[in-house]
Amino acid sequence: MKKKILSVILASVMMLSLGACGSAASSSDSAASDSTEATEDAAPADDAASASDETYTVGICQLVQHDALDAATQGFKDSLSEELGADKVTFDEQNAQNDPATCATIINGFVSENVDLILANATPALQAAAAGTDTIPILGTSVTEYGVALELDDFNGTVGTNVSGTSDLAPLDGQADMIQEIFPDAKNIGLLYCSAEANSQYQVDTVKGFLEEKGYTCEFYAFSDSNDLSAVATKAAENSDVIYVPTDNTCANNTEIIKNICMPAKVPVIAGEEGICAGCGVATLSISYYDLGVATGKMAAKILKGESKVEEMPIEYAPNFTKKYNKEICEELGITIPDGYEAIE
Repeated sequence: MKKKILSVILASVMMLSLGACGSAASSSDSAASDSTEATEDAAPADDAASASDETYTVGICQLVQHDALDAATQGFKDSLSEELGADKVTFDEQNAQNDPATCATIINGFVSENVDLILANATPALQAAAAGTDTIPILGTSVTEYGVALELDDFNGTVGTNVSGTSDLAPLDGQADMIQEIFPDAKNIGLLYCSAEANSQYQVDTVKGFLEEKGYTCEFYAFSDSNDLSAVATKAAENSDVIYVPTDNTCANNTEIIKNICMPAKVPVIAGEEGICAGCGVATLSISYYDLGVATGKMAAKILKGESKVEEMPIEYAPNFTKKYNKEICEELGITIPDGYEAIE
């Protein structure tokens, strides 16, 4: 009988013991679960903090210093700083002084530094960047025609590689219309441009077709660099009633030379963009290069924040074009500008 009672007592103790262990294990599992959930809950906050703390380095290669390109660069920097936060982006801004070889050197430096994105301001800068890297995102600006600049036979508006950007192409038919509007009695139009700039060749080829449809006789006056600009511009002024200068970086950087030749000869210049017109022209159908830079900055922000892939981004174009005239030169040459033009300030 004593043994039976003892057995019952021992069984009760064991059951109590197992219950306690089960309770302890349950508590332990619950604590572990709570800990895991707390960790999981904290993870998104950590990721957000990490994302908000991320900083970027952007390399800027600008072909040459002149008003249009300067405005595009400034618009890009202002826009991207606003989109990301001024303390989140560092700009490594370099100027190639109108030397394509220097563009390549600058781009190689950006590649070595493994910058997060490259802004290529003007066609030779874009060409150097595209040749220098196929992995770092590249955005061009102040580039007239990307298919021509990158020698793309089947260009349809999207490059499809690590390159996208904005175009400064103004309606070339509209510029031809402007020549007819202001100079209906002119007969010979000289097309003055730098042969080293592929997009300048594209513009004068296209404008020539539009002008010839209107009955004008057109002649190309191509110079290779600033060293022979004076001689070529002099010949153009001697043989032309009006000179057309496209959006051309070498011309933009040497408007004083063109003005000093064309003004004494009383030959007016129609320019492809406002900066050239302000320096030596009478009128232009132009865009805001600052706004073009702003649009490029917004594209860059989307790429850096992971919202868009550069290879899927189509080239963007300026939404607005404005007829402008150079009041001082027009008055000196006795040219009356039709209504609807704004004076360049």
